[in-house]
Amino acid sequence: MVRPFSLTTDEPLLDLASYARGGAQRADRLSLAEIAQISRTVHRTPEVMVKVLNQGAQNLGAVRRHLDYIGRRGEVAIETDDGQRVAGHDAEENLLEDWDLDLDELRRRTSLSAANGRDPPKLVHKLMFSMPAGTPPDKVLAATREFAREHFALKHRYAMALHTDEPHPHVHMVVKAVSEQGIRLNIRKATLREWRRDFARHLRQQGVPANATERAVRGVTEKAKRDGIYRAMLRGESTYLRARVQAAAAEIASGRRRHEPGKSTLVDTRQKVRLGWLAVSDMLDRQGQPELAASVRRYVDNMETPVTEKERMSAQLIQRIQQNRHRHKDREALSR
Repeated sequence: MVRPFSLTTDEPLLDLASYARGGAQRADRLSLAEIAQISRTVHRTPEVMVKVLNQGAQNLGAVRRHLDYIGRRGEVAIETDDGQRVAGHDAEENLLEDWDLDLDELRRRTSLSAANGRDPPKLVHKLMFSMPAGTPPDKVLAATREFAREHFALKHRYAMALHTDEPHPHVHMVVKAVSEQGIRLNIRKATLREWRRDFARHLRQQGVPANATERAVRGVTEKAKRDGIYRAMLRGESTYLRARVQAAAAEIASGRRRHEPGKSTLVDTRQKVRLGWLAVSDMLDRQGQPELAASVRRYVDNMETPVTEKERMSAQLIQRIQQNRHRHKDREALSR
């Protein structure tokens, strides 16, 4: 029997499409862990974020700059895998020397992959663990510390630093890509799903409400932006965003909306998720959980209509245009 809420496979914890399909493969009962996950999701427990920052991990200079960034140029202590807290302008160089990254880079330069012109393998993985504003920063750091011990201790060297300069507390972690045993760490989508679940578990052990559920299962259609795009958006410098807005504005001005192939995929996914949630509510009723079953149905009813990024931008642009027209009319009325 295939468990659609699998805790051990590479599938998401809430694979609701399996419920929508029904039939002999559908699980007959929900475990206590699954019921707890459902409750956290429908009651909108804060979602954790575990992110891989892909840029600047392939050469020694970029790694040095990133360590300098997370250490705020010596002003923020960097915590290492052996429990030390290092700070100051020499901290980054000491870490690079301790991890033998210069030797790793030298080996990589002479490797066959580099000779063939392929992208060089990463020296490190740059991770970020984050929670919404209002979460105690010390709890975020403690949960990240336990996560790192669980996954990397005695295998991959790592260092981390807590940042509290933004509303959402977050921890930057740098993990040496090759372990002490010579095994390279490869991060896949399934790896990230597992890491999000584990980070949420460690936060709950710290007394912090935390959840880890796939965006589609929560009815969220907006995709997460790559870190560079996200930070450029915050600064108002994103060329990606500017190009998307200009394209949406041009369509509004012409009055001709282009069909988006991704729209049908969004709608189809939402329908499967909706049917899955309704099947879950039926199972909860059968297991003597009528209140949670009712919460699930309300959760489904309150899901927003799935929209593409371009549709979202177009709606925002139209709203701005209408607001500007109202302001213009108000100024004309006052000038009379």
